[in-house]
Amino acid sequence: MNRITENIYYIGADDRELDLFEGQYETPEGISYNSHVIVDQKIAVIDTIDARKADEWKANLAEVLGQRKPDYLIVSHMEPDHSSLVKEMIDSYPEMQVVCSAQAVKMMARFFGEAVAPERIITVKDNSTLSLGEHTLQFFTAGMVHWPEVIVEYEQKEKILFSADAFGKFGALSFDDPEGWACEARRYYFNIVGKYGAQVQALLKKLSGLEIKKICPLHGPVLDENLEYYLNTYNTWSSYEPEDKGIFIAYCSLHGNTEEAAQKLAEILRQKGNVKVSIADLRRDDLHECVEDAFRYDRLVLAAPTYDAGVMPIMEDFIHHLSIKNYQKRRVAIIENGSWAPVAGKKMREAMEAMKQITIVEPIVTVESTVKADTIEKLQTLADALMAE
Repeated sequence: MNRITENIYYIGADDRELDLFEGQYETPEGISYNSHVIVDQKIAVIDTIDARKADEWKANLAEVLGQRKPDYLIVSHMEPDHSSLVKEMIDSYPEMQVVCSAQAVKMMARFFGEAVAPERIITVKDNSTLSLGEHTLQFFTAGMVHWPEVIVEYEQKEKILFSADAFGKFGALSFDDPEGWACEARRYYFNIVGKYGAQVQALLKKLSGLEIKKICPLHGPVLDENLEYYLNTYNTWSSYEPEDKGIFIAYCSLHGNTEEAAQKLAEILRQKGNVKVSIADLRRDDLHECVEDAFRYDRLVLAAPTYDAGVMPIMEDFIHHLSIKNYQKRRVAIIENGSWAPVAGKKMREAMEAMKQITIVEPIVTVESTVKADTIEKLQTLADALMAE
């Protein structure tokens, strides 16, 4: 039996078999579905989990409950990886009440095909409280972090924040991530929550007056040391400020010539000074890791050939992903290639300038079919501009 504290239990499960989270994000090390129980004069179950791990969750819950029954089910988030067993809990424990936001009540009717009886529902809003005995839950709305119905819970006695999807990360709990929390938490944040930076900022403001000793997200490990680091990192991410100084080069190539130009620029930049340069081939590297790195660094280079009087589709898709995740506050350089009518640079510039606070680093470098001596001269000039403050 896994205890968070003496009276708070973890009853979640690892899913090491899941290869795609939300049908799109690769999870080579799986994911955890986190759920908790507070045992006091009253018993509160905080969230269920994905139906994929229903049997394990039910066994964990039964072990904690013994002969008792839950008084409350807290529904922080209605996404199916956390709410798949809510209807079964409602049916199994007819005296149990469901604690959630008003928006979640509407979603339950959609997910379950019928409304939950009003007398079974306790709706909460900012600073609502629920006493369990010695433990008291204080609720905060977290709309669009990253669904509109989300709430988070602060347990006042133990000073634990149950943070819903905030502070979550990819990777099962049984996976000892050698890269630490930030790498997979960053990929998770920018691809799933990233569009909603303003809403994350609003939640952080609500939580700023609390003394927090532990953070229990719905995915990933309990955070209980150096909490200032996690809170500051989330503040950086949600305000769209670069986390690190560095240059991320994202390229695609039809016949290897644009790739040669991108690799040459990386070589020139590394020769010019102590600067972090990361480079990715959009054709082969994980698209969502590329999105993560674009947000991580303060400078971005896009390199792509012209294709069908536009931009090679995989680069167009990458730029689209940046746009829908609210990419902003970066310096962006562009390399294009074309054999008779290069227009990729113009198209990429237009797409990037449509985003907020994007500065295009001049000059846009045009590769005329292959990399030649004059191309390298242009790349040298672009490297100087990228290195300039």
